[in-house]
Amino acid sequence: MSKPATNEARVIPLRRGTTRPASERPATAAPAPAATPSAVPRTPQPSAPAPKEPLWRDLIGDVLRRERLAQERTLKDVADAARISMPYLSEVERGRKEASSEVLAAAAHALGLGLGDLLSLAQGELVRLAGRRVPDSGRGRAGSSYDGLCLAA
Repeated sequence: MSKPATNEARVIPLRRGTTRPASERPATAAPAPAATPSAVPRTPQPSAPAPKEPLWRDLIGDVLRRERLAQERTLKDVADAARISMPYLSEVERGRKEASSEVLAAAAHALGLGLGDLLSLAQGELVRLAGRRVPDSGRGRAGSSYDGLCLAA
């Protein structure tokens, strides 16, 4: 005949030196050998990933959507005024599309803004999200603040 099955599971540690507490071990299990500090290799703790800088298209889209909602206007209304398709303007607002300067200018003008106003608001958002300090790149002063806006297309 077959042996009756027991309700205890056998635990196999995945890491060297990992053992179950004695209170959790089944009575029939042999005690696991204690790991010595020299036997367990030290792995460096992963540091928190550096925060990603926001993408320009996300910033522009956030500003466009915020301005549109502040004016209590619909996506269709602004798209019609800017002569842009409503799905495309939606994609721009969600940061899914890199809009050309002509499209950005049209959307800004439809909201009563100039292109410079739109870019300035996006730059302010970038400064707010990324912080006021620039990491030392070896080309300028470490810790200098953002003094202006530069957009290359």
